[in-house]
Amino acid sequence: MISLFSRNGPIAKDAARRRQMPVFFDRIRKEIKSVTYKEARVYLEEMSKYGSVLGLDTIRGLLRELGDPQESLRFIHIAGTNGKGSVLAYTSTILSEAGYRIGRYVSPTVISYLERIQVDGMWISEDMFAQMTSQVRDAIARLEEAHKPLPTVFETETAIAFLYFKEIQCDLVILEAGLGGALDATNIIRNTVCAVFSTISRDHVGVIGDTIEEIAENKAGIIKPGCTVISSGQALSVTEILKTCAARNGCCFIQAESEQAEIHRADYREMELSYKEYTHLTTSLSGRYQITNLCTALEVIRYLHTNGYPISGKAVKNGTAHTVWQGRFTCIGESPVFILDGAHNESAALKLKETVENYFPERKLIFIMGVFRDKEYDRIAEVICPLASSVYTVELPDKKRGLPPGELAEAVRRYCPDTTAVTAGNNSISKAVAMALAEAREDDVILAFGSLSYLKLAETAYADAISDKPYQTKKQDTNSGRKLL
Repeated sequence: MISLFSRNGPIAKDAARRRQMPVFFDRIRKEIKSVTYKEARVYLEEMSKYGSVLGLDTIRGLLRELGDPQESLRFIHIAGTNGKGSVLAYTSTILSEAGYRIGRYVSPTVISYLERIQVDGMWISEDMFAQMTSQVRDAIARLEEAHKPLPTVFETETAIAFLYFKEIQCDLVILEAGLGGALDATNIIRNTVCAVFSTISRDHVGVIGDTIEEIAENKAGIIKPGCTVISSGQALSVTEILKTCAARNGCCFIQAESEQAEIHRADYREMELSYKEYTHLTTSLSGRYQITNLCTALEVIRYLHTNGYPISGKAVKNGTAHTVWQGRFTCIGESPVFILDGAHNESAALKLKETVENYFPERKLIFIMGVFRDKEYDRIAEVICPLASSVYTVELPDKKRGLPPGELAEAVRRYCPDTTAVTAGNNSISKAVAMALAEAREDDVILAFGSLSYLKLAETAYADAISDKPYQTKKQDTNSGRKLL
């Protein structure tokens, strides 16, 4: 393994990226004024060319320049490989139902750039985003004038989020770690109420660790002295690492016991379960893996309820029922059933396989698949593609990171011979959706999975394809009237 701090490791490479940044910032520092939303997005997109950086020194300097807005906030910090977004969604929705003002900071996004910063489920407005960006841009210009290290786009977005949450006066902020934990920009916070861990498995190999134990050590870095540590069920070695780190920091350790969940009914549309004192909870997040995520969120709620944040049983029931999280075994259509899922590593593929086998036995399965080239795509294919009668591989919007559909198809054909690489450039996803719909009968199942980055385009392609076929129905978010994706 290459150490994070070695001459050729990520930290050294990040330092080289930072040295390139002053050229960009010099172009904008002379014109400091408020910006429009469009100008804010252009500013951040320019900044994103310099890549991501691990480390806390630069964001510490930026936040100090902004008056350390994070110091007035309290956080529930979530790290993990799979499920952290769902744990965030359940926890924040329940707390909002209980009457608290709850900030959310999430990545990646599926529907809109703005969804990464939310309060009580409402995205930050374009005007407010522009206003916050203007403040951060001014602070960055001052850093540049003083010849201090300059932030990356993720560090800048994190600062924007903290400013907004302070402005809105959030009671708690549910913060999703970006990459790993210890050196992730979100780990600059100190006021952590709970450090929460969804399932940890192998991902981002070679960046935050080569083994599951090294990855767990990195993610455990979000544990702060005196906070409470709450974890999903983990591999034994991971649990021991989290317990050891919790003890070292004087933290209580709580582990969700999803085996105690009683499933009353479940299908691909909805699931009803009971967990400890919370009975007959209904959720539209119906993937079988959501049992673990919901139980983990409920352990967070149980802790908060007895430690200064009263939460009624009604709020738990309503919050669970109202939780929506896009791209996690989301059904967007019937006849044929059309499912979207963001399974993009081996662990997630195993859980997706279990869900598909449970809900769709003896049904013909047609897959659409697209992944980033840095994922263990052969293992994903080996796990789940033998279930498919046919697979269509697609080109992702991020062509630099995306695995070409032809290369992915070569790997998939070892497990599903009827695999087609849909090489249609920007039309790859819409063409694959049309081909899958043309092949499917009304009682078949189409599953688009892999990178979350293309699922919104898949949903849009599906809507366009069936717009003149009224016998096919779309699943709606019954709480808001909006489409799920």
